[in-house]
Amino acid sequence: MNPLLYSVLDLSPILKGETAAQSFRHSLNLAQHVEKWGYHRYWVAEHHNIPGVASAATAVVIGHIAGGTSTIRVGSGGIMLPNHAPLVIAEQFGTLESLYPGRIDLGLGRAPGGDQFTARALRRGLGSSGDTFPADVQELQAFLGDPVPGQRVHAVPGKGLKVPLYLLGSSTFSATLAAELGLPFAFASHFAPELLYQALDIYRTQFKPSRHLDKPHVMIGVNTFAADTDAEAARLFTSIQQVFLNLIRGWPKELQPPVDDIEKLWSPVEAAQVRRMTRVSAVGGPATFRAQIEHLLNETEADEIIATAHIHDQQARLRSFEIAAGVFKDIQHSRS
Repeated sequence: MNPLLYSVLDLSPILKGETAAQSFRHSLNLAQHVEKWGYHRYWVAEHHNIPGVASAATAVVIGHIAGGTSTIRVGSGGIMLPNHAPLVIAEQFGTLESLYPGRIDLGLGRAPGGDQFTARALRRGLGSSGDTFPADVQELQAFLGDPVPGQRVHAVPGKGLKVPLYLLGSSTFSATLAAELGLPFAFASHFAPELLYQALDIYRTQFKPSRHLDKPHVMIGVNTFAADTDAEAARLFTSIQQVFLNLIRGWPKELQPPVDDIEKLWSPVEAAQVRRMTRVSAVGGPATFRAQIEHLLNETEADEIIATAHIHDQQARLRSFEIAAGVFKDIQHSRS
């Protein structure tokens, strides 16, 4: 059995009453801590027109994180490729790889990362769409690969750097494509768990070895809310529950503080929907948290956990990732 890898997904959440500048400081602070705690990579995600998410200019945030750390891999989880010309992304990540060699990952998704009005504002109509995602991925690979005779357009920097690609998805589409191209696959189970097992089965059974990867590499997103007690972890979890509740209602907001009684905020129908969306979560004190993580690993046989945590208080957020790191290390040792 391969050793468990554990990593971080961060959206640089904007807290109620704070600014994006403070969010970026919190993200760098978190990255510096998780680097010491043994996390393998630190990813940030592209989203647009969402009041509580500061990581819209994803490549810029990656540079900020990579520049303030020294060993942890840093990348995108992911870049929403339909929003961009592949050449632009090749140049951006070629620049990052040139600045921070051997530490940059390029995770790719096919959603717009925002609503239809935002998608239009991003000029998607002039470029690619989700339907052209497979061709766009291969074009991007070509720009980051070795030039071929007669090639007239080059990514400078970018060509020949072979920045590693990862495909992200919440359905079976990217699972099928990742298997076909022989790329690692990350499933967005932290917010869309419905097709998790079907997608992983497709990816594993259809996987074709490539020069990038000789066997499947499965990554799963997990909402990670660890604390010293079960009660405190459950209270911290109410912040992400409010995020999903506000999305359901069409009122996205900055990240809200935790509440003592989440039941007062939602209807039974809303509660069921939020619980469905956050089903792949580990919430509890160290023992409870470990049991939930082990259950997820037994169910999915994942090679890597991408831990994400919308926790309002920065110290509680750090503590959550610290407790989680201890659990992940113990599981690593038990696998070896």
